[in-house]
Parts: sequence; C-alpha cells; structure tokens
Amino acid sequence: MTQITLIATTTFGLEAVVKRELLALGYKNLQASEGKIEFSATLEDIPTANLWLRSADRVLLKLGEFNAVTFEELFEQTRALPWEAWIPVDGKFNVNGKSIRSTLESVSACQAIVKKAVVERLKAAYHKEWFEETGAEFTIQVALLKDTATLTIDTSGKGLTRRGYRTHSGSAPLKETLASALVQLSFWNKDRILVDPMCGSGTILIEAAMIGRNMAPGLKREFAAEKWPAIPDKVWRVARLKAFEAVDKQAELQISGSDIDAEMVEAARVNARKAGVGQDILFEQKDVKDLWIDKQYGILITNPPYGYKLGEFREMNDIYISLNKTFKKKTGWSIYVLTADKKFPDYFKRSRPDKVRKLFNGPIEVQFYQYFGDRPKYGIRE
Repeated sequence: MTQITLIATTTFGLEAVVKRELLALGYKNLQASEGKIEFSATLEDIPTANLWLRSADRVLLKLGEFNAVTFEELFEQTRALPWEAWIPVDGKFNVNGKSIRSTLESVSACQAIVKKAVVERLKAAYHKEWFEETGAEFTIQVALLKDTATLTIDTSGKGLTRRGYRTHSGSAPLKETLASALVQLSFWNKDRILVDPMCGSGTILIEAAMIGRNMAPGLKREFAAEKWPAIPDKVWRVARLKAFEAVDKQAELQISGSDIDAEMVEAARVNARKAGVGQDILFEQKDVKDLWIDKQYGILITNPPYGYKLGEFREMNDIYISLNKTFKKKTGWSIYVLTADKKFPDYFKRSRPDKVRKLFNGPIEVQFYQYFGDRPKYGIRE
C-alpha cells in the first residue's frame, strides 16, 4: 500500500486529546506540535481518520515540506511536488495560506505563487494549457512557519466539528469537537452517570452518547475527499460499513440534561434524535437552581453561559453558588466546568480545582475547571 502522510489539525490545547484518539485508532509514529499531529498512513486511512476523529478540526494530506525564503524557491519546490497524483485534469482547486515568523510575509503573494506552480505542474502532466475545473474540489494550503513551507490538501472539506446533527445551537454555541474533548478529558465512561444542568442545545451530552455507543462522529456527513478520483468509492464504502458495524447497540447509558430555556431543551431533543442518540439522553426544562442529585457518584460536565455585562455576571454568580450548594458534600461527583469567567473557583468552594486547562471555543479563551470526585466503590454502577 502506498504510504502517505496525514496531518490532524487541532485547536490550541487539544493536541493531547487528538493524539490519544489517533493512538486508539491504531496509528503509530505520531509527531505532535502546536495545533497539529502528523502521522504515517495509507489511502484507506483518509476515510477512517475523517469518520472517527472526534476532537480534530481537519485531516490534511501532506504533499511536501521544504525551506523557502524566496518566491523562486517556493515556486520551484511547489512545482516539483506530484500534484497530478491527486488533482485530476478537471479538478477545481483554490489555495489558502498563512505565514508566521517567515521571510515570505505576504500571504496573498504566496498563495498566487503556489497556484501558478501547481498549474504549471498540471500543464506538464496533462499536456494542456487550459483547464475547465468542473470536477472535484481541492483546497490547497501553504503554511509558512519560520521559513519552512508545508503544502497540504484538505481532505475534510467542512471542518470536522460539522457533524450534521445540529439544527439549532443558541447564541454561544459550543463546538462539537471541543464538547467531545471535554468528555474525553473527564472521568466519564459509558457505565457512569453524566449530567449537564445547563445543556443548551445538548452538544456535550450528544457527544458523550456517541462516545458511549462507539458511534463514528462523521457518519452523517460527507467529506471533500469522497469525490476525489484517486480514492476509489469502495474505500469509502468499506470504511463507512465498518463504522456502522462498530456501533454498540447494547449500551445502557445514564445521561441527562436540563436547561432553563424550554426552546433550547426542545432543540437538544431534536439534535439528539438527528445524531441517533435520542433514546439515550433524558432532557427536561429546569433551572439549575432546582437541580436535585440523589446519587452518590457521578460526573457533571457543563458550559455555563458567558456573561459580559454586570447583570449577567450577577446571574452567573447565582448559578455558581447553586452548583456549590448542590455539590458541596457530594464528594463522589467529579465536576467539570468550562467558562470564560476566571472567578468561578471563588464561588465553587468544595475545593480548589484539581486541574485547570486553557482552551478556546472559537475565538473565546475559556478555562476548563476540573474537580475530581471519589471513585465509585467496586460493583456500584454510578
């Protein structure tokens, strides 16, 4: 099988999570750096990685990497790459770019140079001077970091956070990829109770249910590389069939969520049904202040609303105080809160956070406060 190199891109702070996902999928020789994990693969791994990665942003096919401090070097070394092995004679392609601490600072100029180089390469390969560009689409990226140029083609198309199940997300949506990472960073597994008392459109709970049932997050969407002639349709069919067969239909999940907004609760139900886990999550309309916990052990993961105005901060403080009151003596519960409010630990006084991880939900910097609870005694399914 032909060896290729793939790059799973990530948002800041999730590199370790994505690396663990890749290891669980059986990949080895991983090279992790800020915002990406590079790994050796085969053609068949393009569908597998896209279907199964939960917290990565995209899967890129690496065409080449080289040093470039002049436009001539960028042009010649880009033209030397085997673009015709992936882009057919009718392929439609565009070039995106970024430059960080590099001599070639003009991103637009670098994009134009790469575009010209690829066209020249395809002209020579296909013996044509003009291309209709009516076929499959290819997004090329030129990324310059400290004068090292990395040339890739995006195999995903829409970002992997676009699962295809969310119809309504509220005013401050939590990215599906981040929600999945929060679950994976917690102590939750399919045999434990999971609660989100401010569930919004249900993203955290839906992602957890998909993990609990071993459902590939990309099953309900398409990817750019599905239309590439270089990847036979059979490869995608086999990968999807394996993903369908891997779903755990016997799992009995204990997942529940609530929200003060009745419309959001209904949206969460709709989203869960579209994701195929509607039967696994109990949603109800309820104020977090009315949350009642009668179990000794469990997991709470939540993303409270972000407040920026004085009145909103006061409302958030009331929410924090309610959480503290409910869980102050529930030492068997692990509490995970994602918020942009750095004052949260001042209100949740059961203990200081065991861990705090800085993350980003889109452009918003957030903190993931982690409070570890006592482990359930052996034999207790909570």
